[in-house]
Parts: sequence; C-alpha cells; structure tokens
Amino acid sequence: MNQQGLLDYLTSQVPIGRIGQPADIAKAAVFLASEDSSFVTGVELFVDGGIAQV
Repeated sequence: MNQQGLLDYLTSQVPIGRIGQPADIAKAAVFLASEDSSFVTGVELFVDGGIAQV
C-alpha cells in the first residue's frame, strides 16, 4: 500500500472524515491550560475525530 492509499484508508476509519492535525491537539491543550477550563475536572478528553466512540 502506498502512502496515499494508507492516508485514504485511515481517513475512511475516522468518523469525522479527516486525519487530525497537530493544531487539533494544540487547541485542546490550550483550552485545558486556559481559564476557560477552570470548571473542568476529571475528564478524559479524546481528540481523535470520534474514533474512540466507534
């Protein structure tokens, strides 16, 4: 399988329909480090395009 074939396969497995980017992880990390998450406790935050829910 070539690289594009692998990317196409992985994309087809992710419910949101795209491969995650580093910025997706960064946005979650910034949220957790910010005051916006001050009332968030004991949560398991999956930043995976929904694959953990399948």
